[in-house]
Amino acid sequence: MQKIIKELCAKYTVPQEVKAQGIYPYYRPISSGQDPVVKMADGSDVLMFGSNSYLGLSDDPRLKEAAIAAIQKYGTSCSGSRFLNGTLDIHEELEAKLAKFVGKDEAVTYSTGFQVNLGVVSCLGMRGGYTFLDSLDHACIIDGSRLGFAEVRKFPHNDVEALEKKIKRVPLDAPKLIVVDGVYSMEGDIAPVPELVRICETYNASLMIDDAHGLGVLGKNGSGTASHFGLTEQTDLIMGTFSKSFGSLGGFIAGDKEVLNYLKHNSRSLIFSASMTPAAVAAASKALDIMNEEPERLEHLWKLTHHAHKAFKDAGFDTGHTQTPIIPLFVRDTIKAMTIVRMAYDQGVFITPVIAPAVPESDVLIRFALMATHSIAQVDEAVEKLSVIFKQVGVIE
Repeated sequence: MQKIIKELCAKYTVPQEVKAQGIYPYYRPISSGQDPVVKMADGSDVLMFGSNSYLGLSDDPRLKEAAIAAIQKYGTSCSGSRFLNGTLDIHEELEAKLAKFVGKDEAVTYSTGFQVNLGVVSCLGMRGGYTFLDSLDHACIIDGSRLGFAEVRKFPHNDVEALEKKIKRVPLDAPKLIVVDGVYSMEGDIAPVPELVRICETYNASLMIDDAHGLGVLGKNGSGTASHFGLTEQTDLIMGTFSKSFGSLGGFIAGDKEVLNYLKHNSRSLIFSASMTPAAVAAASKALDIMNEEPERLEHLWKLTHHAHKAFKDAGFDTGHTQTPIIPLFVRDTIKAMTIVRMAYDQGVFITPVIAPAVPESDVLIRFALMATHSIAQVDEAVEKLSVIFKQVGVIE
């Protein structure tokens, strides 16, 4: 390692400073599946409210069996990219199921959700074009836009009026792509898809929805944000990940066959990355089957969501504009947020802090996320414990 690089890295001491205070909240090792109650490496059992497994499928026996069967048939790796030797029949079967599920012509899978946005947004950010991003878009969307040749313009979160002012200033016939999260992963609110569709139709733009946190949560059988609004046909591209509701790992993009053909031959993070492992493909495929066959999971998730929203608000928490099972508990102070996470852990509740640069310092929050496998009693226990802690730290009265 070059000495100057090592010296520059050594100047970054924030983690050590937080560890010295006993409130470091990251890289906490878990020694069990992502269930409502998880066992930590230190032997303690804690209520898990920090997971993205919204439908509670990541530890489902049926997904495990499907993954094991795939390993036995195909091995542990495809040992290459989809473009060359890494396409299995089960990749194409999953893609056909996904396209039908989200109502699009075709879909193609990537090895992670991050790589979907990295590859798609950069690939469609064409020279002479414009990419419009919500200010709270996920980091992988931002990184993808940086790799493209289009001019990038951001607009304030969910501010359709500001977006319209920006988009009306660019040529009508220029390539224009608007990219938004369907459900915002930290704030829990939903993109204003009807207004975005209107803007696309008015100004000759295309709309891409990152539905990493919308699939399995919104729409018919969890088919996403566009489905939730009845605007699947008007939404040009739908992106999803398998690491949330699908209980696996990987991601996909779905859209018109012409666009998918272009991406399959030009998207660098697809062409130059190894394909999804057989186990991940089989697990995601089984999860999709369960989502279609067991709508009661989604129904229970929303029962929990409505209950938790009311419980937190009645207890005096600031939960912002959330509309989903992602519930932000605003703290607006980094040290207090980390202190709360530590105190909650000591009381048997696993939650996660969201601090700058993920959000502005003034919007620091605790992210509380629900799974369909939680019970009302578990939610109530967590709300009661967090209420005491937030009062002790001086966040609520």
